[in-house]
Amino acid sequence: MYLAALGAVVVLGLASRKYAAHLPAFVAAYAGDALWALMLLVGIGMLAPGWSTWRVAGLALAGCFVVELSQLYHAPWIDAVRRTRLGGLVLGYGFLWSDLPCYTAGVAAGVALEAGARRTAAWR
Repeated sequence: MYLAALGAVVVLGLASRKYAAHLPAFVAAYAGDALWALMLLVGIGMLAPGWSTWRVAGLALAGCFVVELSQLYHAPWIDAVRRTRLGGLVLGYGFLWSDLPCYTAGVAAGVALEAGARRTAAWR
């Protein structure tokens, strides 16, 4: 289930960038960051299935914030990594305060989705 969710989130995240011109401005500007955080949450959850949702969420949010803060650091070697397609997707390019609430929203959405999935499974 985690692998399917991870794939879906990655596809949605890439599509939010590729088709940004066809999306409402708010969605185009912020969906990619929220989906990046959700991808990190799902990925950590997949790698650590025994961890609590809150532990996974905390690590995912901390990871997002660390990556965002790392964008304040510029050296030739890391800027060269950021200029690659994968490096740019993972590390980003420049620090934006507005990305922090997006990451928080993405992780919160993942926590809510997991809680909903657990409740649905409990009803069966």
